[in-house]
Amino acid sequence: MQSVTQSVHDLTIGNIVSLNYRTADVFKKYGIDFCCKGNRLLSDVCHDKKLDFISIEKEVVEKMADTEPIDEDQYQTMPLDKLVAHIQDRHHVYVRENIPVLLGYLHKINKVHGDRHPELNELYVQFESCAFELTHHMFKEETILFPAIMQLVEASETQAGVAKPFFFGTLSNPISMMKDEHSTEGDRFHRMAEITDNYTPPADGCTTYRVAFSKLKDFQDDLFLHIHLENNIVFPRALALERGDS
Repeated sequence: MQSVTQSVHDLTIGNIVSLNYRTADVFKKYGIDFCCKGNRLLSDVCHDKKLDFISIEKEVVEKMADTEPIDEDQYQTMPLDKLVAHIQDRHHVYVRENIPVLLGYLHKINKVHGDRHPELNELYVQFESCAFELTHHMFKEETILFPAIMQLVEASETQAGVAKPFFFGTLSNPISMMKDEHSTEGDRFHRMAEITDNYTPPADGCTTYRVAFSKLKDFQDDLFLHIHLENNIVFPRALALERGDS
């Protein structure tokens, strides 16, 4: 942690963002320009803007050190109700927090660079559609499918059985719909990756451009893990539980 803190002291804001684009969230939070005026030290900017350098530096360091290794075995062995809660608390929260941030970035770079890079308009439209569809998708999971899975888990633990059939029939019905919607968003992200050369910013791209593409790639990676957990672990286990498989 000490070496990370030292790098924050020594690097310009622009260099910090280049080293770890997630730090852009902190700078945006405090209205610190990391793009056009990113050639200054954080301490100098905080002094001029009368901001608390110590607390902001701490947030930047924490963001730079914030990594979440993927442990596939952990997901395979996690109790089903705990895994569903993890998806809601980790991945659904991530999607909701990052949608407005990414919409802002993509709108800005399209406005500034769209004349030279017309693909940015399609990129914005694609992500805007994704934001709308994912928001509704998660609402259906949280209000219909996930509560039904939780009810099955509770019934299996208490040996009580489900009091009455679900209004939608079997779990296979909403699960089929969720998987179709997952496929639609997967195809949408494959298209976004295609038109951006796998989120590679052009040579004339500013820092905001690079941050937008990095965050979009990160969003895609998180979404693909999110979909994997549901399609390949949660859904099969929930269907097996409903069937009464041992």
